[in-house]
Amino acid sequence: MIHTPIQKLEFPNDRNVRLYCKREDLLPFSLGGNKVRIGRAFFRDMQEKNKDCMIIYGNSRSNLCRVLANLCCAEKIPCYMICSSEENEEQPIETNNSRLMKWLGAEVIPCRKTEIAQTVEQTMNRLTEEGYHPYYIFGDKFGTGNEGTPVQAYVDGYREILAWEKEQNISFSHIFAASGTGSTQCGLVSGKLLEQGTEQIIGLSISSREYDRAIRIMESGISDYFAKNHLVLPEGWESELHLEMGYRQGGYGQYDERILQVIREEFCRNGLPLDPTYTGKAFWGMKQYIEEHQLQDCDVLFIHTGGTPLFYDCILNDTDGGKK
Repeated sequence: MIHTPIQKLEFPNDRNVRLYCKREDLLPFSLGGNKVRIGRAFFRDMQEKNKDCMIIYGNSRSNLCRVLANLCCAEKIPCYMICSSEENEEQPIETNNSRLMKWLGAEVIPCRKTEIAQTVEQTMNRLTEEGYHPYYIFGDKFGTGNEGTPVQAYVDGYREILAWEKEQNISFSHIFAASGTGSTQCGLVSGKLLEQGTEQIIGLSISSREYDRAIRIMESGISDYFAKNHLVLPEGWESELHLEMGYRQGGYGQYDERILQVIREEFCRNGLPLDPTYTGKAFWGMKQYIEEHQLQDCDVLFIHTGGTPLFYDCILNDTDGGKK
């Protein structure tokens, strides 16, 4: 995996907080993003288990589904996307990610949020009857059993950050990242535990999951990763899971004018393409966190987890450019 750059951003503030950004959106496959690392981890796992087709799940905004569909297309592996709509949506909306899914030849199977397990099971049974050996990225039909698989991707990412800090003689007090499925945060926290890091890793929830469920999923992911790799978790490790729920703006895919304004500002100031579903919401949440927790005279890192197609969706939908 190619290492991504860390750049210092212009970040006007009265607290002498110096902001850096790890540009995961520049990973050179399928328009980049953290899901390139995570997608490759799932794809390797599928190959190691001798499966011959992949079932993925997500919303029409999903960066992970785009990347996995692209990997499957490139490797001539049949791909099936179970696509749910959010509670406030009658049907999945069309986005640049969903358009790319069709372009990549994935079979999109729409379903309601309440029918995900049933739809996974039906799809698995259908493909088995057709002679395939299907691989569902999230494990069983309830989405459990494969939590640890993508964790290594951001253990490696954390180690890249450590190497950069050592080279630049900089020590981050906080690392911020959008937290949806939790895989990136699991990897970063696991890396910190293994390398005995000192910073706080803050996940900024962008999803509709409630706190307890999100934390349980991440605990399972980290526990599974350590167990599979015959590693010992230190006592009290659960206290390293910092998940902020106060910046979700109502849940997955929901945003307001404040988030759009941050997206405009950061593109104009730093040339940074953010999107309202993931990185723009997380960046806005990070700014709120810095003020609310009165961070002072420190170096912090924002991980740009990608979502370039959704940045272009944002431009197309923001027809007045913020001029109200």
